[in-house]
Amino acid sequence: MRSPLARRPIDFVATGPRPRGDAGEPDLAPGPEEDLSFLTGDWRLFQRKDGHRYSLDDLATAWYAVTAAERAELDVLRTLDLGCGIGSVLQMVAWAFPNTVSVGVEAQAVSVGLARRSVRYNGGEDRVTVREGDLRDASTVPEGAVFDLVTGTPPYLPLGDGIVSDRVQCGPCRFETRGGVADYVHAMARTLAVNGRAALCQATRDLDRVGAAVQEAGLTVLRRRDVHGRAGRPALFTLFELCRSPGNTAVEPPLIVRDGNGRRTADMIALRERMGMPG
Repeated sequence: MRSPLARRPIDFVATGPRPRGDAGEPDLAPGPEEDLSFLTGDWRLFQRKDGHRYSLDDLATAWYAVTAAERAELDVLRTLDLGCGIGSVLQMVAWAFPNTVSVGVEAQAVSVGLARRSVRYNGGEDRVTVREGDLRDASTVPEGAVFDLVTGTPPYLPLGDGIVSDRVQCGPCRFETRGGVADYVHAMARTLAVNGRAALCQATRDLDRVGAAVQEAGLTVLRRRDVHGRAGRPALFTLFELCRSPGNTAVEPPLIVRDGNGRRTADMIALRERMGMPG
């Protein structure tokens, strides 16, 4: 069996907090339909081989949140990830800010189980919590507007825009079966601290939907940035930085993942390195 370390450059040195590992606990070894993938630094992530898997959207959202907090010089003590799924964004942000208390909210029990196991494997159970619940229900996050950094990666497709997959986890991750971008934005408005920042990822075609939801919730789009998978191709999605203070939206230059020859761009290499990955 090929070691997962073989996928990394042999001279790569991981930064950030170290994982605890499985500590001999049987459920912290991947099952037959699972793998234990590198996430950020040496932290790992349990994923089903036949289910929802973390992707560029998650990495870019976590990075946008981290850089937004750093740019604002926030003292990040509490973070929240709405619809956290298997816990990728939740844990990438927790890795980047090792002194935080981090909360994730997720409605799918199978994803909650995977995320909680990853948190234990990474040794974060004393400060990272995954709650099973619906982000639209305010009682799921009774703390209220206390989170310095809030993240969300809503599903991109309204019901009726295609066939909902019956594969485990996949339908609700892609379709708005439990609400869409407006519900995420309103949940952000309920939970974001006065001087906090929120990072949101949504399909680029939905700029108007995001704008309407943000205005209705009483927030502001401080910055937005399109993400293109390859130079010359349409944007895959857009990242949004939200805050409570009024102001104009700064439209940042697009983030291009790969150049015309398929190589990672300097911007993408810098993003990966900030998030503890080989450039």
